[in-house]
Amino acid sequence: MAAQRGKDLLIKLDMTGQGSFQTVAGLRATRITFNAETVDVTTLESPGNWRQLLAGAGVRSAAISGSGVFRDQATDERARAMFFAGEIPTIQVIIPDFGTVQGPFQIASLEYSGQHDGEAVYELSLASAGAISFQAV
Repeated sequence: MAAQRGKDLLIKLDMTGQGSFQTVAGLRATRITFNAETVDVTTLESPGNWRQLLAGAGVRSAAISGSGVFRDQATDERARAMFFAGEIPTIQVIIPDFGTVQGPFQIASLEYSGQHDGEAVYELSLASAGAISFQAV
C-alpha cells in the first residue's frame, strides 16, 4: 500500500437517520482507535509463569476524534444536535485504501475554542455504542 494523505481519512455523519452520510466540515485532523480489553486467566500452573489471556472474552470498543476549523455548516449543526439530544446515530469513517468502518457512536465530548488573533476551532470525540462493521475497499 502506498502512502496516503491524512486529509483522506474522513468522518461522516448520518444527517437524516436514513443513511444520508456527509463529511464533517472543517476537519483538519482525524483519528480512529480500536480497543480490546483483555481477560487475564493466568494461574500458578501457567507455563513458565507467562500471562495467559482468554481469547475473545474482552470488551471491544472504538473511539473517533477529530479537530478542525469551525465552519457553521449543516454537519456542525447536526453534531451539536446529536450531542445535546444524546443521540447515537450511525457514523462512518473512511480509511483511504483500507475500507470503511461504520456503526453507532455517541458524541462523548464537543469543544469549541479560539484565540483573539486566530480562527474558531472545535474538537469532537465519539465513543462506540454497539457493534462496528468493516467493509474493505
